Amino acid sequence: MAIRTGSCSWTEKTLIKSREFYPKGTTTAEERLRYYSGIFDVVEVDSSYYAIPSEHTAGLWAERTPENFLFHLKAYGPLTGHSTELPSIPHEIRDKISAESMGKKRIAIKDRETLAEIFRLFKKALAPLRSADKLGIVVFQYPPFFMYSTENMDYILFCKEMMADLAIGIEFRHGSWLAEQRRKELFSFLSKNDLTYIAADEPQYGTMATIPFVPETTSDISYIRLHGRNRENWLKRGIDTSERYNYLYSEEELKSFVEPVRKLKGRTKTTHVMFNNCHGGFAMRNALRMKQLLAEENA
Repeated sequence: MAIRTGSCSWTEKTLIKSREFYPKGTTTAEERLRYYSGIFDVVEVDSSYYAIPSEHTAGLWAERTPENFLFHLKAYGPLTGHSTELPSIPHEIRDKISAESMGKKRIAIKDRETLAEIFRLFKKALAPLRSADKLGIVVFQYPPFFMYSTENMDYILFCKEMMADLAIGIEFRHGSWLAEQRRKELFSFLSKNDLTYIAADEPQYGTMATIPFVPETTSDISYIRLHGRNRENWLKRGIDTSERYNYLYSEEELKSFVEPVRKLKGRTKTTHVMFNNCHGGFAMRNALRMKQLLAEENA
């Protein structure tokens, strides 16, 4: 019943620029990952949302980390219904995209036959991590316009089918999924299909624009994803992504998560507390302190 705590990136640009976490002289990708994995035992890969990593890159991640280290990967954007820039789409797939779509800056792929091929390529890229026993879960973070519906529940099952025996986690971004009258049904659906529910913490507006923090578990893995509470920037468009996560959790806020984590730990094999407030050194700072708080709780 282990607890793993870490960050949702180890190479985010404002983190590198801040020079807060990595020692002076730590300048290469290899050096940064080796240093990070000497402190934390888990990380979430954010870059896999923007483009499918190569098998070579995944192999290097496995080689550069300790035996017990785990990588969670964010699912490639088109697999969760997000639009994506054409250059990020694997060349094997581009030939199947219509000429009309080719003229757009961003495209959304809805054809399930094409999506199935993207799933195959994505899973293939993860093979080195899986072989090294370092693959955690694949985070399926569905977009804010992905509202509760029978059709969207069916799509979640399609994703489950495509990922076969790989563990996947489900994070919602529209409040309709976690309406109080629907939670029991939702958690039953996820449990029945062995899908890990991801409990996310984010700014609250009292509307369906965001989801509430509801700690719950629906598989043998519990997963908490902490985005920060930057209300001013969370829904703002046209800003740098890191500005949306520009938030440092206070000591009091961090302590408020200890009890939910403790309860989840008692119900699952592993509990993951992942900080996605990736702006400067905020995620690292909070993850380190959370690690200390949880250690004190178990002392």
